[in-house]
Amino acid sequence: MTATATAGPADLAGHIERLDRDGYTIVHDAFDADLAAAIDADIDRLEHELGIGFGGNGFEGRATTRVYNLLALGDLYAQIPVHPVVLPLMHHLLGNGCLVSSLSSITIHPGEGAQPIHADDQVIPGQKPRRSVTANSMWAITDFTEANGATRIVPGSHLLDHSPVYGQHYDSVPAEMPKGSILVWNGGFWHGGGANTTGQRRRGIAMNYCAGFIRQQENQQLGIPLETVRGFSPELQELCGFGVYQGLIGHIDRQSPAQRLLDPASATAMLWDRT
Repeated sequence: MTATATAGPADLAGHIERLDRDGYTIVHDAFDADLAAAIDADIDRLEHELGIGFGGNGFEGRATTRVYNLLALGDLYAQIPVHPVVLPLMHHLLGNGCLVSSLSSITIHPGEGAQPIHADDQVIPGQKPRRSVTANSMWAITDFTEANGATRIVPGSHLLDHSPVYGQHYDSVPAEMPKGSILVWNGGFWHGGGANTTGQRRRGIAMNYCAGFIRQQENQQLGIPLETVRGFSPELQELCGFGVYQGLIGHIDRQSPAQRLLDPASATAMLWDRT
């Protein structure tokens, strides 16, 4: 049960072209039905064990359930941030050294209204349009349809010089996609969860990234037990912030967090040592 989708140079080039032009792309057949079923069942388990209820505000939803900090809650989720197609797209948008910003489930239940259109980077100051500082993805654990709450999107909006006014109506279209697909978008892209007018839930995994110099939404270093992080691959440890960005940002007394906290043998050369 692994996400093994691959993309050749032409496929990656097509995704990159769409990201740059439209602000989003959809990776089809990104993971198989077995993995979708395993994640679906495990989110049910977590919601039950953690007593997860509906959100209590207009953004998180009043008929939507969310489980945060998934990397701390099961080995199943360690493969999500390092997806072999999505991660190269994140490197294109955010550069090498990008980080896991947050990893959570979002389940839109019947009767939920549409989430306000927003941009994920609009709480980060700075002039727009700009180079991506955040970039996100949504894994379709169930089919995403207009009726069951597929993400609403505003193509090309990442090129605008402003963010949307929260709560204001904007024309949008549904990013419909079958189970096993992944929607990838620029952090300046306008979007929001759709309304669910069906009798079935819509479940996705929100895998969000940020540039290495931007603070993560979820504090991965404090939120994930070190014993769990020690079981991650070096690549995932670095994505969670246990490396040092550009040999400078995030060190502890000239050591990477990985060297200090996880493995003393994982020495990292500091920027000053390269000059």
